[in-house]
Amino acid sequence: MCVFIKICNISENPLPNYATDGSSGMDLQAFLKKSISIHPMERKIIRTGLFIEIPIGYEGQIRPRSGLAFHHGITVFNNPGTIDSDYRGEIKVLLLNLSNSSFVVENGNKIAQIIFIKYNKIKWIKNFK
Repeated sequence: MCVFIKICNISENPLPNYATDGSSGMDLQAFLKKSISIHPMERKIIRTGLFIEIPIGYEGQIRPRSGLAFHHGITVFNNPGTIDSDYRGEIKVLLLNLSNSSFVVENGNKIAQIIFIKYNKIKWIKNFK
């Protein structure tokens, strides 16, 4: 099943896409005017230049890229980060450097991945025993 999501991209980077037919996530790229250094145990918010309209009943989840985590100790701080269907601001990624070395993020670097998940709302049953 394919879900259509409206997107506005103010960066020069291509739209996120699936790298393979089996991919569940799409890479997000940094949208920066100048590079950003993330020092050991420091966290920084990185812009993507993307604005999306997620349909009700779905959420976007921002997750780390395994290559960045393994090779550089870079992860998404609030993993997974949730984008609610009513959020209309720019997608930003909160990166955390868990390594002993500074890491430089350049414009266009793949910094995280996004996946879309269908969810169900619940209703509470009071006084259940």
